[in-house]
Amino acid sequence: MSQGLDRAYERLTGLAVAALNEREPERLWPLLADALTDLCGGETLIYKLDDWNEGEGTLGMSAAAAAELGRLGHRELGVLRSGYPFAHHYAAGPGRVPVTARRLAGKAWTASETVQVLGRALDLDQVLALPLPGTVTPITGCLVYRSGADFTEDHLRTAERAQPLLAAVEQQRQLLEQWRRSAATAGEPEERAADCTLTPRELTVLLLLTDALTADAIGRRLGISARTVHKHVENIYRKLGTRDRLSTVLHAQRLGLVPAPDRAASGRRRTTTVGGRRHRPPLTTLGPTESGP
Repeated sequence: MSQGLDRAYERLTGLAVAALNEREPERLWPLLADALTDLCGGETLIYKLDDWNEGEGTLGMSAAAAAELGRLGHRELGVLRSGYPFAHHYAAGPGRVPVTARRLAGKAWTASETVQVLGRALDLDQVLALPLPGTVTPITGCLVYRSGADFTEDHLRTAERAQPLLAAVEQQRQLLEQWRRSAATAGEPEERAADCTLTPRELTVLLLLTDALTADAIGRRLGISARTVHKHVENIYRKLGTRDRLSTVLHAQRLGLVPAPDRAASGRRRTTTVGGRRHRPPLTTLGPTESGP
């Protein structure tokens, strides 16, 4: 792996750690977008966090892509949303290994409408798919774009190394969204959390404590060890002045940090479970799809 890619990966790792301390869930992916583009040898990037199809859906973009893609018409954006040639590839099985369009489609990629749209809009002709591991439907992740030569083996290996970091950030984003949505009725939950000096990571652990998950189960959800979970729980106890799980959850409910049982049930009805994971409602109402990243 080249020295430049090593530096990019170190940058992404640092940003991922910083993202886990970010209180605004909508800022997590923009924090990573530019570093991830460099890491994978690309020039720009599009990420998707909810289900989408050719007609509609939410696209997140790096700064380099936003201006140009904003000029595209509905049909051209639909071509990009279709996820060719990755949609069918990832929908066909559980594998989530990063792959490039040229390696997947061969000569058909060069002749595709997707290449034509990319060329006209961004002067790009190569795409690397970086799906998040473990996602089923929707299959979420990133598309990294560049011009000229295809992405190298080093780029593919580095993208694969980045997948656990990105999955951890996305899990954190979903939990922060769930926490914000379910605690909103208590009024100013962010201010209450700040008053207790709870970090965003501690908030997500606290939210999972209310679901009666074990330390091992919380660790699996967040991609961390049970030992790290116990450290977060100890910090929560210390900051809230409690000594056990039950008193901690009850005290957090009284403070409005987590929803009380009636609000918690209501909040859970507004989420969906996909592939064993909870997902927030999509930002745009969509029909069912199995589109790739």
